[in-house]
Parts: sequence; structure tokens; C-alpha cells
Amino acid sequence: MADNANRALDDKAHIIKIASISSLIGNTILAVVKIAVGIYAGSLAVIGDGIDSSVDVLIAIMSLFVARIISRPADEDHPWGHGRAETVATALLSCILFFAGAQLIINSGRDIIFGADRNVPSLPALIITLVSIGGKLFLALSQYAFGKKANSPMLKANAKNMAADVLLSIGVLLGLGLSMLFNIGIIDSWAALLVGIWVIKTAIGVFIEANTELMDGGSNSAYYHAIFDAVKTVEEVGHPHRVRMRRVAGLWDIDIDIEVPAHKTVMEAHWIAYKVEEAIKKKVLNIYDIVIHVEPAGNLENEGYGLSEDRNG
Repeated sequence: MADNANRALDDKAHIIKIASISSLIGNTILAVVKIAVGIYAGSLAVIGDGIDSSVDVLIAIMSLFVARIISRPADEDHPWGHGRAETVATALLSCILFFAGAQLIINSGRDIIFGADRNVPSLPALIITLVSIGGKLFLALSQYAFGKKANSPMLKANAKNMAADVLLSIGVLLGLGLSMLFNIGIIDSWAALLVGIWVIKTAIGVFIEANTELMDGGSNSAYYHAIFDAVKTVEEVGHPHRVRMRRVAGLWDIDIDIEVPAHKTVMEAHWIAYKVEEAIKKKVLNIYDIVIHVEPAGNLENEGYGLSEDRNG
């Protein structure tokens, strides 16, 4: 099982590397062009959009670093492997996003509150925003495809971030259009303010997902139902209980207690546990490890943690 888990992490690291390189190239081009055009055209919203793409460049670099870490095998200091580095990086990603959004809100809010005299952005700002929408849509779809293939919460979070960037750029486009249509420069600042709020909202969502995994929580009840259904397919097994599931880099680590007839030998109980393990693998995909504790039927120990079938929602 350890070899399969290591092979899965190696494959995952390879996919993350490819996804990160494509994201790095695409977002670097978009960031440089948007910031340059935003400065030239006098659009704070476009500059903010470019800064957001710059954050995506940092995320891609971080993802490449994470891909190297999670591919390392378990060692004495990390007996569970290095898969959680991805979750930590996802949490860090949310902090970077939050900071970028906050800076944009502060800068645009200053213009709005103090009534800064803003010039109406010129046409190049509108053109680069249209290009940005197309580019970000392509990157978002590709990152989601890579994330789904690798079962990577980090790549899926990045895809969600880029999908938000598409909506963000549409908001910038709308703000630019209104600013040019009514010849009111401050509309661009309002668009930038809304962009900042959207970025912070995305950051909070990403952080909540990463924190749930770091705290070993949030397992969907459907997965527990799948485990109990799997146990029912194995003869002479009863009362599955103290079931706990947690994610390690998108893979499931599962603990479960089962009861077998007390007269069974150790060898017989071992093979029953093996059948339970194989049955669970058929019901639940992306398994990192399964630990099965065998007890004699009718065991009356008071075990107050984990889930049994009657306590599973």
C-alpha cells in the first residue's frame, strides 16, 4: 500500500509541476502586459487586475516548490510523508490573496473617500481587459482539469481563484466601459474597489477549505456511508465503529474498528480484515492508508470518538 501511495504522490507531483509551469508562463505574460497597459492607460482597476495576475505568478512558483516536496518519500521526521505541504501552501496562498485584495481596497478607497481627480482610462485598457478574460478563462479550465486529474486541492483552489479572476476582469471591463461612456474617471476606482472585495472573498473561501483539511475535519457523510456499505459485503464482520477519515494531500487516510467472531484465530481475523480493506478500496477512491483494528464480537469498550453507523449523519 505504501508503494501505491508513493506512486500516486509521484504522479500527482508530476501533474502539479506541468500545471504550475503552464500557469507561470500564462500569468507572467498577463501580469506584465496588464500592469504596463494599466499604467499607460491610467486605469487603477487594470493595474489591480495585473497585480492579481502577479499573485498567480507567485502561486505558480510556490506550486512548483510544493511539487518537489510532496514527491519526497516518508522519512524518520515525517513518517506520514510530505503530502500536507500542499495543504499548508494552499493556506499560504489564501493569505497572499487576502493581502493583494486588501491593498487594492485601500488604494481605491483612498481615491473614493478623498475625491481624487481621476482621468478617464484610454482604449488600450479596454482591449487588454478583453484579452485577459480570454486568457484567464483558458488558464482556469486547464488548472481545473489538472486539479481533477491529480485530485489536488491546491490546483482546484487555484482554478477557483482564476475563475474568480475571469469575473474580476469582467467587472473591470464593465467599470472601464461605464467610465468611458459617461466620461467619469472615478468609476474606475469603484471597479477596483469591487475587485479587491472579490479577491478577499476568494481568499477566505480558500483558507476555510485548507484549514478544514489541516484540522482533519469536514469529511462528507457520503464517504462514511460508503465505508459502512463496504463492510456489509464481508461475511462474519459486524459493528464497524470508531471510523475516522482525514485527507492527506487529497488522499484518504482511514481508521476503522470491526468485530469478528471471538473464536477466530489471529490468521483468520487477519484475512477478514484484509477483505474489509479491499472492499473499502472498491467503494472509496484515492486511498492513502487504511488501518483496521479487529475486536472480538460483543466488545463493550467505551470508545467515545470516531463514527459508527448509528452515529453517522
